[in-house]
Amino acid sequence: MSSDKSKNSSQTDGKAAQSKKSEMGMMSYKMYVYDQENFQGRMVEISNECMNVCELGMDRVRSVRVETGPFVGFEQMNFCGEMYILEKGEYPRWDSWSNCQKNDYLLSFRPVKMDAEKHKICLYEVGEFKGRKMEIMDDDVPSLFSYGFTDRVGSIIVSCGTWVGYQFPGYRGSQYLLEKGDFRHFNEFGARHPQFQSVRRIRDMQWHLQGCYTMASK
Repeated sequence: MSSDKSKNSSQTDGKAAQSKKSEMGMMSYKMYVYDQENFQGRMVEISNECMNVCELGMDRVRSVRVETGPFVGFEQMNFCGEMYILEKGEYPRWDSWSNCQKNDYLLSFRPVKMDAEKHKICLYEVGEFKGRKMEIMDDDVPSLFSYGFTDRVGSIIVSCGTWVGYQFPGYRGSQYLLEKGDFRHFNEFGARHPQFQSVRRIRDMQWHLQGCYTMASK
């Protein structure tokens, strides 16, 4: 009797997991990009990878409105150069997606691979997952140094969730998108050097109902 109950429970859990995966497959990505600041000029809708906005008839993107996302934008074509995480919201000019002006436009975009599980990441001081390590679960860390860790990260394992790392404390400086997987060397997550001093979770209401957006009470 208990065996049948356990079997039914297992089947129910399996269907729930399958349903969850199916729902994730139906999640949408959509944003509008403009070739002038403050949502002016030519506008194009993007819902998939775009390796070069010039192929869409634009010379560059200077403002962005993300309807459903998140996306990651790059300062160069073919997903090269500095990267910037674009979560749901409006970005009227460069200083709304970056806190240090290296470029006032974007040239390529792609959707961020989201993971609906909880968040877990392990940071290692040197490459090949060696040296001191710091494990973070379901939390954001504005300063690794204040938590007793080094300001250098040489390799990373993202067990679950999607994260973004930053060059400086307080989520400032160059950004590094960290999707689920292993990064044996800092250049594998787009860094030119191992300086890495803060990290936070990327959450979106499509995947995380308890995410970073507060529902207005009626």
